[in-house]
Amino acid sequence: MGYIFLLAAMFSEVVGSTMLKLSTMQGIPKIWGNVGVIAGFMTALYFLQLTLQYLPLNLAYALWAGGGTALTVGVGAILFKEQINGMMVAGILLIIGGVLVLNMARVAH
Repeated sequence: MGYIFLLAAMFSEVVGSTMLKLSTMQGIPKIWGNVGVIAGFMTALYFLQLTLQYLPLNLAYALWAGGGTALTVGVGAILFKEQINGMMVAGILLIIGGVLVLNMARVAH
């Protein structure tokens, strides 16, 4: 159940970040962009709080931050045509590797 809440937190954070970008673009009323930002991040924190009932803080936060970062990079590339280069991919892979190490350390302990 904790991982389901964590996925919801990640996706909500990506919605908030995406709305943050959209709120800076012309043609979108700023008020709706701001409402989306607030709703996305508040929902993300709510689901992160639920996640912490099941997963330790260090693992949950690392997964949330790393997963949210990777998803946000993907959304930026798809929706906003932002460029992804090799260093960015390497950074995302390092984040994923770090999360795996944290998870292995938790299991070994």
